[in-house]
Amino acid sequence: MNAAQEAGPFFHGTAADLRPGELLSPGFRSNYRPDVVMNHIYFTALRDGAGLAAELAAELLPGDLVPRVYLVEPTGPFEDDPNVTDKKFPGNPTRSYRSTAPLRVLEEVSDWTRLTPEALQLWRDRLVARAPEERGEIIN
Repeated sequence: MNAAQEAGPFFHGTAADLRPGELLSPGFRSNYRPDVVMNHIYFTALRDGAGLAAELAAELLPGDLVPRVYLVEPTGPFEDDPNVTDKKFPGNPTRSYRSTAPLRVLEEVSDWTRLTPEALQLWRDRLVARAPEERGEIIN
């Protein structure tokens, strides 16, 4: 399925504490590569995919942060996320997208699957423990 056919619902995972109506916009540093200012805002149609992003954001950013998943609404056109589509996975099985337009927060959702301690440790070992420049390229 390509972005033109996707109707949602859509989710965004983050460590930010947001309220309904707030906008998530591009132009901030990547959680994965803080040396990169992002030209897009990323989201997915998979609640648990957003949960993984939230868990990683809480791990990668300084402080004792809480992973959060939000139901969001794109305010403009969007496309398949080239960082995972075709480059890493044929098609778009992760149903991951990006936009240069903001996402509107509709509500926080809590019924997403948290990573087990073992899975979180695996991600720490694979990603968090690596220096940002070793975390892979971001197609921006």
